[in-house]
Amino acid sequence: MRLLVTRPSPDAERQAERLETLGHEAIFAPMLEVKFLDAGLPPVSAMQALIATSRNGLRALKASGNMQHALKLPLFAVGGATAKLARELGFREVHEGPGRAEELPPLIASRCAPGRAALLHLAGERLAYDLKGALGKQGFEVMQPALYRTRAADSLSGDAREALISGALDGVILMSPASAQTYVKLVATPDLRDKAAKLAHFCLSQNVAEPLAALDGARIFIASSPSEDDLLALVAREAANC
Repeated sequence: MRLLVTRPSPDAERQAERLETLGHEAIFAPMLEVKFLDAGLPPVSAMQALIATSRNGLRALKASGNMQHALKLPLFAVGGATAKLARELGFREVHEGPGRAEELPPLIASRCAPGRAALLHLAGERLAYDLKGALGKQGFEVMQPALYRTRAADSLSGDAREALISGALDGVILMSPASAQTYVKLVATPDLRDKAAKLAHFCLSQNVAEPLAALDGARIFIASSPSEDDLLALVAREAANC
């Protein structure tokens, strides 16, 4: 299949490599650009544990120069991909969640104690889930400085637009609600809307798929769990049926 990869760098390049290994062709069309922020982190060594709900949070932490103390702390990762990067960065104690931020509080509460010390969430400026509020109800103090910002793309890449107009695309991979929202906005033009609706839209989760309701007639496929492995398995099944 010829697929539009909508992730920002460097995740887009990594995903494209996986797709090409599986026999697909990838065209880059990042929907978001990530910028690290000088957030003024609290003393990392004083934290009880760290929470990462995306790989960008870990990359922002590394860019901040606070890794030496951070690596000594337990880290709670939202899912397998984030946990993998944490281990690659040198974290020794990584607790892997099932893939959704909403499912992290029970895991954190099972291994951390309210009142012992604060938790540091390596958060972005825009939050899809109020993790701080959910943990606060259980008595935890959560520090949540914004370590990175995502900016929506203003237009499709030239290659992506040409492939869409010419009918050369088979599908689109969407990994976050923000990417899906931006994608829908960019293809909601008279020359692109109908062509986009004919594509297979492979979504990481139901939350990611929801913005596609604005694209009438869109073909939507949702991974069985919010993991890239399951999403690529979904792509493989659809490719086999083509």
